[in-house]
Order: sequence, then structure tokens, then C-alpha cells
Amino acid sequence: MPLKSTNSTEKLILVVEDSNEDFETFNRIMKSLELNYTIYRACNGEEALEYLYDSTLGANKKKSTRPSLILMDLNLPGTDGRDVIQQIKQNDILKTIPIIVMTTSDSPQDIQNCYYNGANSYIIKPMGVERFKKLIQSLFYYWFNCNILP
Repeated sequence: MPLKSTNSTEKLILVVEDSNEDFETFNRIMKSLELNYTIYRACNGEEALEYLYDSTLGANKKKSTRPSLILMDLNLPGTDGRDVIQQIKQNDILKTIPIIVMTTSDSPQDIQNCYYNGANSYIIKPMGVERFKKLIQSLFYYWFNCNILP
């Protein structure tokens, strides 16, 4: 399925991922698919919230830095992904940003908790680069070509 990549200034993806290996794999996949979206990485929940509050709610109110999409790992050091989802979805300005949980946890409790707190999608990270690549391609095709974002 062809993927249309828009100008990198139009779409920003906030990736909240503490694993360097997973993040580097994600970056390599983005390059191989020729997806030129702007990626901002936060290594933990505190960094993610700080970025969101500074870029979206800060005094300069730069709309261009507001993420179009958040890819969120759950098991993060400090403030974990579950808490970050809850805080984002309780904020009137941030709550419309779609959050896709991408984690290794297949716990029914985690799945229920994420959807209950407002996650828009829950995906278990696939094993193997080719499966991960197909997942990213399908995911971005849906969110940026089929779905209408706020």
C-alpha cells in the first residue's frame, strides 16, 4: 500500500520510548519507508509531558510543534505511559492528540486501563524488523491517509 509522506513541518510525531534499540529500529524503518515526518523523542513520561506542555501550552504557543500523533510505550522509568495517557486526556487542550500505545505488554489489565484512560489504539510490538516495518507502514497509512486528525 503506497504511503503518502507530507512535508515534515506538517506532521510531528512524539515517540515516547525509553529503549534506544526500539527507537533506532523505528527510525531505520521510517527512513526505509521514506517517511519524512518530524520525530521528537521523549525517553520517559516526564520528558513527554514537559514537551507537550511547553510546545502546546507555552507562552510562545507554536502550533507547528504540536504533535499530530503520539506513539507511547507503557513501561517507562519514572512517570510511566499509563500516567502520561491519563494526564494528556484530562487536559482540554491536549486530549484531542491521538495516542497509540505501542508496547510489549499483552496484559488485559494494561489494555483495559489504556482504553479507559483515553488511548486511541493499543498495539503489541511485533518481533522482527519486517513485521515491525509492516506495522508502521499500516499504522501511518491509516492515521495520515485514511483518518482525519483534529
